[in-house]
Amino acid sequence: MRRVAIVTGASSGIGRATAVRLAADGVDVVLVARRGDRLAEVAAGALCIPADLTNEGEAARVVAAAVAGFGRLDVLVNAAGILVAGSIENTSAVAWDQTMNVNLRAAFLMMSAATPRLISTRGNVVNVSSVTGPRAFPGILAYCVSKAGLDQLTRCAALELAAHGVRVNAVNPGVVVTEAHVAGGMDSAAYGQFLEKSKTTHPLGRVGHAEEIAELIAFLASDRASWITGATYSIDGGRAVTCAR
Repeated sequence: MRRVAIVTGASSGIGRATAVRLAADGVDVVLVARRGDRLAEVAAGALCIPADLTNEGEAARVVAAAVAGFGRLDVLVNAAGILVAGSIENTSAVAWDQTMNVNLRAAFLMMSAATPRLISTRGNVVNVSSVTGPRAFPGILAYCVSKAGLDQLTRCAALELAAHGVRVNAVNPGVVVTEAHVAGGMDSAAYGQFLEKSKTTHPLGRVGHAEEIAELIAFLASDRASWITGATYSIDGGRAVTCAR
């Protein structure tokens, strides 16, 4: 029987790349994003569900639609996220709440809604965190805290669901070429400079690509990773093991 996966944030970046990768593996994918107009072009045969997962009730609607469409749920990939710049001195309460709602609360709501279905299939969850989860970086306070929270949510849920045979893991990418920084307010020139500088802060000497992160997600979501749970995997060109410079 074909497996079924929900991928949030599927309209761009790591979410999109993951949906394409899972579909190539023969997984039936359910694509979720606020920008529903971009979903249809991601993967042929996918079920596309426009949704704002910060709104309570939307997660349950998405899970119900996935089960109605494909009859089961085996994998949940929480890839939706935003990045808003700001320090402890200038991060507004609005920016803080928005970041926490998208990066952490939405993942919690999706996991909570999906858990009964994942228990029935002994499925799994893969959360898309960040190198900023285990490491602190200046100037993106809310983002760092939201990803640290997502890592802890991953570990706690893994312990709670292990007895049901449900695995929960996360990936922690370094700088990856996506739309996140520009969507967060960085202009294209500054983003180009940021990517160039990032070559020096990642020991392997380059930034990452969404398809590389999707490969790790696809592995963790598969039976090849059947004895892995509660893990937060660095995939960052060595960024997490460096010291500040």
